[in-house]
Amino acid sequence: MTASPWTAAEIPDLRGRTAIVTGANSGIGRVAASELARAGAAVTLAVRDTAKGDAAARTMAGDVTVRRLDLADLASVRSFADATTGTVDLLLDNAGVMATPLRRTVDGFELQIGTNHLGHFALTNLLLSQLTGRVVVVSSELHRNGRVDLADLNWEHRPYKKWAAYAQSKLANLLFVLELERRLTAAGSAVRTVAAHPGYAATNLQGHTGNWLSDLVGGAAARLFAQSDTMGALPTLFAATADLPGGSYVGPDGFRNLRGHPAINRPAPQALDATAARRLWELSEELTGVGWSLGRSATV
Repeated sequence: MTASPWTAAEIPDLRGRTAIVTGANSGIGRVAASELARAGAAVTLAVRDTAKGDAAARTMAGDVTVRRLDLADLASVRSFADATTGTVDLLLDNAGVMATPLRRTVDGFELQIGTNHLGHFALTNLLLSQLTGRVVVVSSELHRNGRVDLADLNWEHRPYKKWAAYAQSKLANLLFVLELERRLTAAGSAVRTVAAHPGYAATNLQGHTGNWLSDLVGGAAARLFAQSDTMGALPTLFAATADLPGGSYVGPDGFRNLRGHPAINRPAPQALDATAARRLWELSEELTGVGWSLGRSATV
């Protein structure tokens, strides 16, 4: 007998658990945060714009708190981590930007790698000693087009290509998961790291590339062909709450993993390169000043 597709109704009772969801004011992050709160978790919406976070929180039932976090500013990341008390059962590294024009973060990183990877890398490591359950990192199927250029991660020498930069950042997410899971296992930690992707889901990412024509076409295509953000959030929720092996990559089960219910997918071969994952980790430590120390975070 074929098992029924997994839905948010199968999220277990999360009373007594805590969760942090980055980018939780809209799209997949908003849906995921709402469902975790509905299941009883105390959820922190970690958002850059707290007014939008407050508006999102008012639509959610349960224990929901809004706190400011700007992943494009390492000082904001450190401030958020320093002010986080107690244990964190679930950390959902969800926030991201997509296909933006060449811009730089406060710390001088190319915006997409800085926000999508380096900001989350720093946040996760700074919270690592407080984590007790799971880290979920949201990637994208566009990681399959990605190549991480360790010699020019921040596009200081190459001609900038916004989609290539996005694909690089999403591949970096998966390499981060691979290396973090390896380190947690070696340290004897019970924390698991799982990656997820939404397939082709209609979110506000399609309308914020900085190019009006791309935004118009992308928005129209999303309305016609994409699944809803509610469906797009299911892989993230499955990755956060189902009993899965660490290092899993979860996405939709339909054609080309673009639509459907959550299942374990197989990432591209370059996402499974352990040497590249280790080297990216070392470079990320150097760039962010945040390092690893026997299951604890340390400034390098």
